[in-house]
Amino acid sequence: MSLHLITYERLLNALTKAFQDKNLEPSKAASTAKILLEGELLGHTTHGLALVKPYLEELEKGMMETSGDPEIINSTETTQTWDGRYLPGPWLTELAIERASTMAKNQGIGTIVIQKSHHIACLAAFLEAVTKNNLMCILACSDPRNKTVSPFGGKTPVYSPNPLALGIPTMSEPILIDVSMSTTANAVVNRAVKNGQSLGGDWLLTAEGKTTSDPNAFFADPPASLLPFGGMDLGYKGFALGIMIEAMTNALGGHGRSSEPNRWGASVFVQVIDPIRFAGKSYFLQEMEEFKNACLRSAAINPEHPVRMPGAMGLAKKKKQLEEGLYIDSELFECLFK
Repeated sequence: MSLHLITYERLLNALTKAFQDKNLEPSKAASTAKILLEGELLGHTTHGLALVKPYLEELEKGMMETSGDPEIINSTETTQTWDGRYLPGPWLTELAIERASTMAKNQGIGTIVIQKSHHIACLAAFLEAVTKNNLMCILACSDPRNKTVSPFGGKTPVYSPNPLALGIPTMSEPILIDVSMSTTANAVVNRAVKNGQSLGGDWLLTAEGKTTSDPNAFFADPPASLLPFGGMDLGYKGFALGIMIEAMTNALGGHGRSSEPNRWGASVFVQVIDPIRFAGKSYFLQEMEEFKNACLRSAAINPEHPVRMPGAMGLAKKKKQLEEGLYIDSELFECLFK
């Protein structure tokens, strides 16, 4: 399949137009295009431009709402709970971060939990913008319809990969963390099947309780499930963290697995913290900078692969692609430019 090199601005404009052509309101189309591109720039390709076609299909089927605002179900000075009404997840999450940031600047902390959001794309894509304001951001989500991860010790899938992300400002480059509470993401398995590749390890558990690196087992009858983060040895830790995300998203949001949803969506937890209201911005930035530098000075096991902080590789990829452009495949090129 041939590839096409496209500048960031041209691609952003084409994506925004494609979403608007499916009747998505301009602000929502722009936000969705920006976040998908940001995920791609950072190297999260399974949650970047790969989502363009599925999102357009959801709009065509009426499964992603195109207009309106979330409903505020509950509100205090530092918290809100929203019904997202299956509006675009990237737009809802950006809006929640904006409002939580205002709360944090006024009160020190702001937390917004969203039920019935549509899919929110790559969590890491939201973080750098927050850290540029010297704020810390915690972001988590769960898909209450999805059951692809088995609890530790079990072989029947119960919950979704449940990613957790943190954006932490420092005196220099921010630390950007984005990790799933499962061995891998559903999209990674889907891509491996599409490309005829094996997974990077025995990340799946068959219905018979055997581990495997064969992604096709995910589509067997009955299907394999994802192991919790930590695998067969330490998966009890990933299971515990998966439970934490379920509580932060579905339970706090008021719409989860017991509600038996039938649409692709997300329960979302957004929290923004302003260090000024705690020990102070200067100490926070200095402490995290010194901690980061201590990690980077740690003697490398392999000198050719020194310690790197979470997000550093993604930020380097972003810089390079903003300068040189992004490669897209012929299918997406035809969709956007023909």
